[in-house]
This record gives sequence, structure tokens and C-alpha cells, in this order.
Amino acid sequence: MVQFYDIREVSSESLSINLENGVVEKPKYDFSKSKGFRVLKSGFWGLFFGNVEDKVGLGLAEKNIVGEGDAEVIGIKSEGKFVFKPKINPKDVDIEEKIKLLKDIENVLKDSKIVSTRIAYLENVRKFFYKDSNGSKAYYEVPRIGIIIHAFAKNKTLQFYSKRLLKVAGFEVFDDEPFELAEEVKNVLNKLVNAKTPPSGEMNVIMDSSLAGVFIHEAFGHAVEADHVLKNSSVVADKLNAKVADESVNVYDDPNIQEFGFYPFDDEGVKAEKKAIIENGILKSFLHSKETAAKLNSKAGNARAQGVDEPLVRMSNTYIDEGEYEFDELLEDAEIYLVGSRGGETNPATGYFHFNAQYGYIVENGEISEMVRDVSLSGNTLKILHSIKVGKGIKFDPGFCGKAGQLVPVADGSPPSLVKAFVGGA
Repeated sequence: MVQFYDIREVSSESLSINLENGVVEKPKYDFSKSKGFRVLKSGFWGLFFGNVEDKVGLGLAEKNIVGEGDAEVIGIKSEGKFVFKPKINPKDVDIEEKIKLLKDIENVLKDSKIVSTRIAYLENVRKFFYKDSNGSKAYYEVPRIGIIIHAFAKNKTLQFYSKRLLKVAGFEVFDDEPFELAEEVKNVLNKLVNAKTPPSGEMNVIMDSSLAGVFIHEAFGHAVEADHVLKNSSVVADKLNAKVADESVNVYDDPNIQEFGFYPFDDEGVKAEKKAIIENGILKSFLHSKETAAKLNSKAGNARAQGVDEPLVRMSNTYIDEGEYEFDELLEDAEIYLVGSRGGETNPATGYFHFNAQYGYIVENGEISEMVRDVSLSGNTLKILHSIKVGKGIKFDPGFCGKAGQLVPVADGSPPSLVKAFVGGA
């Protein structure tokens, strides 16, 4: 007997334009529309993907059930419709104007030390419809848009720096900010090419909002995804309702915030809801799909998928809430100030992380001093959370998070924060 079924229909319409070293690549238009069918029977999932009638798709999904298992889902019914209407619909803007935007940004980047530039323009509209055997019906339309700026500069060394502006919005997002970002890229690169290599060792480190946001997403956020918890591949698997951070630390995941990870319903049709992950240093909840919520007696709402792929437990807009320290107070105890992220690695099972910052500054006697390049940060997530000093002023950074071959839009945020961790070369 079928325990549960659901049907997702997703269409995605995209445009991307790249401008590399003055040459405009051919604009790329993409449109896709497909259905995803899931059937749960005897504790085992059957899946099918394709543009077929609902009855046919469900039948084919059921045929793909090849055994028995222990899967179950929470019984939840949700209904609703949400259509995000941007102030300026990108479809109403000529392609020539979009190309002009890229060229104007490139002009800001022109400098004798900058040897290569690449600017990408992205726009997308996702239309999502969901229904299931519990009577759920949910629909939304959400546009995303942005630019990504990459540049290389050379003097003593070859250095790379990038910035991105990615929003849930329309073309109205392109006012002065893209040009301010380009100016920042140029100015930072002019300093980076003459910057020194960093010192090494354990020290007091200020992570800027961007790096601290990456830390809470990558080093901690993946560890609270309940599928990792159920596989016992999370450092916090046995720490629900236990103290995992300083009592000043509060961490949330909120898909309702209009940042890049926004969604009104997750990919199981569950209405978006703010989740308290850590409150006053206590681990309050994991992030769940309908299946993991049933197994751990919790709430769903964080199942996400690329297209109509299988929904997985994912983050949305994940952030450390504002703390009590002014930036000058953090500087008093700091030895180095690190800015931005160039990737790295984490292990949710052990809590170990290693990130490469975009650049940094030596801090001497509470004052920001000389710039350093090729710098990394590593440590243990829980050890750092127990001693972190959280500043004021949250900023979010957008991006795409990968898991099991699927990419979904996310944002992470934090105020600047002071931690004790290991610093070295990247």
C-alpha cells in the first residue's frame, strides 16, 4: 500500500551573459520544464522524472520501488501561492542594455596592474508547483538576478579577487552597487599584488562578515542537516538541547529573508519558516525534510532540489545573529583581520575546517596595519563557537551550495566576529 506520494513541476527560464577581457560571449538562454514524481511504499522510495501525465508518472515511480525500508514522512498539509513581482522585470530590459551594464563595470576595472577580467550577468525565474497525497498544493514564482566580477592583477605576484551581487529581485538592483563592487575589486587588487605572506600559528582572528558567514554555513550548518545527523556523520549528532556555543551565540536559518536563499515553500511544499538552530548557546534544532522530521520528531521545511531532482536537506539563509561587540572592541584583542573566502574544506563529522580568505590585515595595538595575501584559517568548529565574540552589523553573502551533485541558491551572514584559530598560508 502506498504510504505517500508527491508531484513537483518546475520550470526555469535563464539568461547568462559573459564579458571577458572586452569580448562579449554569445548570450545563453535556457528554458527547462519537467516533473518529479515520488512514491513511498513499504518504507522505500520510488522516483521518476519526466514530462508525463500525473497518473503515468506516479505509476512509473512506483515501479522503481525495488525493496522495503524504514522511510516515513510527517503528515502535513500546506497550501498557498506566492508570486514575486520585481520593480523592473529583466524581460523588459533590452539585451543591449544588459551588455552595456557589463561594459560599464569593466571600464571601472581598467588599471595598469589588472591583466584579466571576467564579468558575468545572470537572471533566472523559477516557477514551482507542488501537490501530494495529503492534499497539499503550493505554487511560487521567484526571480533571481545578479552579476559576478572576477579579476586578476600582477606586479610582484599574480593575484585574484572577486565580488558578486546576487539577489531575489529585478533589474532595479543594478543602481550604484555593481560599480562600487568593481571599484573595490580594483582597489583591493592594487594592494594585494604588493602584499606580504601571512604569519602562521594560533592567534586571535577577526573574521569579517563574509568569512564568518561562510564559517557558520560550511563548518556548522552542514553538521545540523538532519540527514548527516541520522547517518551519525555530524559532530553535533548527540548534542540536541546541549550547550554547543557561548551563551551569546544565536544562529538561525530563515528562508523568509529576501536574500539569495529565499523561498516561500521548500521543495516538499512546506511553508517557509525561520528555524532557531542555536539560541543562547544551546543547540535547539536540526534542519529537516519530511522524512528526517518523521524520524526525529521535528518540523520539516528545509528540503530543496535543483530542478526536479530528489529533495535533500539544505540550508537557505543561514546566519549568526548580532552580538554585543563594536568592531573597535574586537580590534583591541585581535592579531589579524581576515576578509572574504576563496573556498576550503570542512568535515561535518569531526568539526574540522580549513578556509582560504581573500586577504587579510595584520592588527597591531588595536589598529589595522599591513595587508597580507594567500592566507588561510583552520580550527575546530565547536571549540571556536564556545569562545567566539560576535560583533554588530549583519551582512549577507550570496552563493550556490553543492550537495550530492545539486546546486541551490543560498546566503550566509554574520557580524564580524573574533575567534582563536590557526592562521597560515593558502
